Amino acid sequence: MIVVRALAILLAQLVTAPIVSETVETADHRLIDLKTFECRDITRSTVLQRVCYDPAQQHLIVAANGAYDRYCGVTANTVERLLGAPSMGQFFNQNIKRDVTAGRYACPGRNAYRAQGRVLRS
Repeated sequence: MIVVRALAILLAQLVTAPIVSETVETADHRLIDLKTFECRDITRSTVLQRVCYDPAQQHLIVAANGAYDRYCGVTANTVERLLGAPSMGQFFNQNIKRDVTAGRYACPGRNAYRAQGRVLRS
């Protein structure tokens, strides 16, 4: 009887607890709320640990080598190719990460550079 009552109380607390979405901080020190993203933990890559994608906005958040970074304008097809690639790290480095420096997947306000120990944003 006590166990049933304790279980009922626990279930009631779970039902009434607020749902809190996850927020991550990217390498450019932006907080990103992942409530609109579909996230997958990656276990078959030594480079990527997690991939989160928001298809409506075409935003990709990737945890690579322990740090989150964001990429904008990434198509669902590109994400599918990343997730299905024989080497996810190689695909990421050659097709997504490299292209951000050329501006293809750069997000607005992402340009930052270090000068005299400070981070300056353009």
